[in-house]
Amino acid sequence: MKIGVVSLGCPKNLVDSETMLGLIHEEKYEITNDPSEAEIIIVNTCGFIESAKEESINTILQMAEYKKSGSCKYIIVTGCLSQRYAEELFSELPEADAIAGVEVYDEIGSIIKRVMNGERFIMLERSKPDVIYTSKETFLPRILTTPSYTAYLKIAEGCDNCCSYCAIPKIRGPYRSKPMEQVLKEAKALADNGVKELIVVAQDTTRYGEDLPGGKLLLADLLKELNKIKSLKWIRVMYCYPNNFTDELIETFASLDKVCKYVDLPLQHASNRLLASMNRYDTREEVETLLAKLRKRIPGIVIRTTFIVGFPGETDADFEELKEFVEQQRFENAGVFAYSQEEGTVAGAMPNQIPDEIKQERYHELMALQAQISEEIHKDTEGQTLEVLVEGIEEDGSGLHYGRSYREAPDIDGLVFIENPGDIKPGCFIKVNILQGFTYESVGERI
Repeated sequence: MKIGVVSLGCPKNLVDSETMLGLIHEEKYEITNDPSEAEIIIVNTCGFIESAKEESINTILQMAEYKKSGSCKYIIVTGCLSQRYAEELFSELPEADAIAGVEVYDEIGSIIKRVMNGERFIMLERSKPDVIYTSKETFLPRILTTPSYTAYLKIAEGCDNCCSYCAIPKIRGPYRSKPMEQVLKEAKALADNGVKELIVVAQDTTRYGEDLPGGKLLLADLLKELNKIKSLKWIRVMYCYPNNFTDELIETFASLDKVCKYVDLPLQHASNRLLASMNRYDTREEVETLLAKLRKRIPGIVIRTTFIVGFPGETDADFEELKEFVEQQRFENAGVFAYSQEEGTVAGAMPNQIPDEIKQERYHELMALQAQISEEIHKDTEGQTLEVLVEGIEEDGSGLHYGRSYREAPDIDGLVFIENPGDIKPGCFIKVNILQGFTYESVGERI
């Protein structure tokens, strides 16, 4: 039996997909990357915002075509979209043989057996005890789909922040930290298998440990332990909410040699009125204080953030305040999202929804501003020497290799292109002198 897995959405969802692949391998099934060969196709969906939902539905329908033209006999739909719209999917997509939610991905073996026995069903609740967030020693097997030198390390599930625009708490449930012993055991196993860059993820990484016995924020402690793993080169931390970014954590980022001087800090807006309406826990003034601390204590730090434009009630003045904030703070990287009105959220029922055309205007205006800032910052790196993780070679015959420095996270930030690279292979770290900076990329030469 050949089984294929299609993973959509964020890195946290990718970890779930990799775990399913590991469990499938343990069940002695053959794994294939070619959906035309797969007898069972598993689509691990995203259901966060409208565009993600559309992508998930389209992917399910595309995979269902292999029931007609390929070897596919069964389609299993998992992930956030399944959790959020199980009954609707079950009713409207007869092509799907099973709808499985976010809590049961570790039961994929039994789900496969049930569909092979001719059952068509929805499974949202666990049939066995949850060891993932209770056992200190147990972690599930994974087959990495990332390059062998890079892996995501998920340290928690769910979210307690309850931002008014977000459905994640309803989809993924409350915040649950993995026991530190389990996280460290998984990290060491990944490092022993050749991983050099470990990317720490959760819905909110800075909240890690708050729900564990003792009720203490433990991200700083976790990073100190990860830093001791000898074969690791880089530890990158994503999804750091500002309200729990303590002075202790700042000091940890500053002092640990393997922790990348890179902070992913989703801020969403700069208007205090809108931040309150979003149910965010910070004011603009508090965020500005944190940013000043980070930059003072960690020279060379790169800060990535995200913003939402077109949130209900956002006035022209609010948007101008956001632009002024972005100009003032000069973030190295920033993503912009046009607000997506999601049913079942507080913001989805708010009055004063912004027309789509205004959302798009503001999206493009803020993206253009950030592009200008990013280009200026990249040009400022000209003449600097950066350590680069080599990831591949351009296929256009130019001979250019490419990779990332500490300044770039995979898939969301740009690349460093390398002239005269010599004999290097993906996964190697080399010194590169930056010759020219562009909006999202840089070009340099090997030293």
